[in-house]
Amino acid sequence: MKIDKALEEHFEEIGDDHVSSSADTPLREDAFELSDDEKIEKIQQDVYNIMETLGLDLTDDSLRGTPRRVAKMFVKEIFAGLHPERKPKASTFQNKYKYGEMLVEKNITVYSTCEHHLLPIVGRAHVAYISKGNVIGLSKMNRIVDYFAKRPQVQERMTMQIVQELQQALGTKDVACVIDAKHLCVNSRGIRDIESSTVTAEFGGKFKDPAVRREFLDYIKLETEF
Repeated sequence: MKIDKALEEHFEEIGDDHVSSSADTPLREDAFELSDDEKIEKIQQDVYNIMETLGLDLTDDSLRGTPRRVAKMFVKEIFAGLHPERKPKASTFQNKYKYGEMLVEKNITVYSTCEHHLLPIVGRAHVAYISKGNVIGLSKMNRIVDYFAKRPQVQERMTMQIVQELQQALGTKDVACVIDAKHLCVNSRGIRDIESSTVTAEFGGKFKDPAVRREFLDYIKLETEF
């Protein structure tokens, strides 16, 4: 299928610019009509065609299984967060101990994929909330980050999605997230700047107050020692 020349030039012009119309991942209405196995079969053939077009010998022992490995990785691993059935259950509990200060879960590992070049985004997320009656299991915060990371992403959108999901689960606007990550579409291609990283933040409710925001950012800087 040929892409219209004007559209192709438009996409090339957009390049690395982060253009998005909402905090929702853009998905078609029929995104989940195919089963995982059906998607793997289709993607396997597409990867095979790409590799063959590049001139690779797919009869070679090292390459023969690559199309299927890539297809399974796309569906079952790095893009698994596209399917709503894989969303982690954000179990919450009543804050019986009346903890009223900020809770911060920092240095959550982020492995995501840039939706512009399908190259890795690797970094750390720092998430915080102030309870309004409910608390959430600590590991659930990591799982929510991982769920939204496992899809083609724009870092700004991912940051917003994490905050919105926790706000809904906890029943409070008082949630914040900061992500600091390296984008291999910048580090390994194009400008090839291996030192730069991208920082995004989303502050809700009380975190819009400069003093509360500063407290959160100060917690992030703390060195964790064992």
